[in-house]
Amino acid sequence: MGGYGKTAILMAAMTALFMGLGAILGGTQGAVIALAVAGAMNLFAYWNSDKAVLSMAGARAVDERSAPDLVRMVHRLADGAGMPRPKVYIIETDQPNAFATGRNPENAAVAATTGLLRALSAEEVAAVMAHELAHIRNRDTLIMTLTATMAGAVSMLANFAFFFGGNDRERPGGMIGTILLMILAPLAAGLVQMAISRAREYEADKAGAEICGNPLWLAAALKRIEALASRIDNPAAERNPATAHMFIINPLHAHAHDRLFATHPSTANRVAALEAMARSWPGSRAAGGAGRMAGSRIPVVRR
Repeated sequence: MGGYGKTAILMAAMTALFMGLGAILGGTQGAVIALAVAGAMNLFAYWNSDKAVLSMAGARAVDERSAPDLVRMVHRLADGAGMPRPKVYIIETDQPNAFATGRNPENAAVAATTGLLRALSAEEVAAVMAHELAHIRNRDTLIMTLTATMAGAVSMLANFAFFFGGNDRERPGGMIGTILLMILAPLAAGLVQMAISRAREYEADKAGAEICGNPLWLAAALKRIEALASRIDNPAAERNPATAHMFIINPLHAHAHDRLFATHPSTANRVAALEAMARSWPGSRAAGGAGRMAGSRIPVVRR
């Protein structure tokens, strides 16, 4: 089964979990109300998630006057991929990282940290930006926002179950059942959210390599980012851990193994997949993409 099929199944599981929790709290009517609440929350997230995430990350908008090299690179990659040009942002932090956000390709943004621009070559930056453009083209930014909203709603309902339904003796399991529900429902929702995040990263790696023209650029970038990010804090991300799944590498210093609770796939697994992809490409394709920029760096423009 492909990545899109798995994502559809996981999102269906998240919806079923949410409606099931509502049904336990209030029967059929509770399930309907839960679905309506989820719809309202997702509608709000659809229109406002990009602004909220960029604000939490402390990102500032740049243009061709303030950051010409980065903006022109993103525009060139987007044009080559046949996509609308996203807005470009820079985050003032030493940790190398990047993310994309937006409800659709016509209303999207990519953000890169100053640490990324300092530490990576222009080829590697191009590969990272191509990965983020792939998330936008695949509409992962919307999927991730909706699943995060659903996971939050499940936790909210679980709290309602504890505070407003804990003494309902007619509910199966009584108080013990309610406490288990309060603990296990958010855990299950979180696991589904993480599974979707990890599936979308592999798809974005593949599509990003195609956009930039060389899988090895992205493989090198992932290795470099992980090595540096594991030693450098990202204060804004630490204050807002719910945004961690949006970054190309977990900014919260999670270990690189494919663990149950990891928001990102193993970097070693991602690199291996990209290297296998490069071996299957003709040499001419692996030399294309954003152009020859070996050894150069994207200038970091201060305020």
